[in-house]
Amino acid sequence: MQITTILAFITAMGGLEAVKWMVRFITCRKTDARKETASVVELEEENRRKKVDWLEERLTQRDEKIDELYAELHKEQAEKLSWINRCHEVELAEKELEVKKCEVRGCAGRIPPSDY
Repeated sequence: MQITTILAFITAMGGLEAVKWMVRFITCRKTDARKETASVVELEEENRRKKVDWLEERLTQRDEKIDELYAELHKEQAEKLSWINRCHEVELAEKELEVKKCEVRGCAGRIPPSDY
């Protein structure tokens, strides 16, 4: 009676396929778990790689922007220095003209004496 009940239960569960499934489940559960863990780890690593690539791209873009800003800054600084140099040259020329200025042309008594 016991055997017929067990056979009826197995038949109700799907027959031979149920037995094959149970045997496979019992014998391969550890390898299936390792495969599943490996696939999950692989997906996590892929997500990390994508995030690192994205961050590296953003960092490259920011570096390029910083380089552009520094180039613009140096250009502005060079322009300002050239203006300062021009202004100083004009001031020096003005001072020189003040020193060499004489109210009377060809004045021999000019202080300081000059050829002008």
